[in-house]
Amino acid sequence: MTSNAPSTRPDTRPDVPSPEDPTIGKLVADASRDISSLLRNEIALAKSELKVSVKNGGTGLGLFGAAAFLVVMALIMLSVAFAYFLAMTGLDLAWCFLIVFGAYLLIAGLLAFVGVRKVKKVRAPERAIHQAQETTTILKRH
Repeated sequence: MTSNAPSTRPDTRPDVPSPEDPTIGKLVADASRDISSLLRNEIALAKSELKVSVKNGGTGLGLFGAAAFLVVMALIMLSVAFAYFLAMTGLDLAWCFLIVFGAYLLIAGLLAFVGVRKVKKVRAPERAIHQAQETTTILKRH
């Protein structure tokens, strides 16, 4: 059953703004506030994640440092053992230690050479920098 009585609802036509509709200025201000809040929250999240990562990274580096120290100690013992092994061939012990020293210098030089070549291949993250510049340009337009 339908009623033919006049409606008491306000005019709801799309071309007539109602008094409750926000203005463009209010919409822009709200959007700016929301974007600013979003960025602050993203930065806070990144800081908290970095804090945990730095703590774990520091602990890991400390453990790697201890392991490296023990490897150096073991290498010293291996060097002494290798020199004494060479001495069993009849060479004087001083020459045996000098041979071990020379072998280490040769290995160190080779590693340094390879390391320098690898470092020369390091490049800036060009695609990431370009993407960041594009994002900045797009945000400045709007």
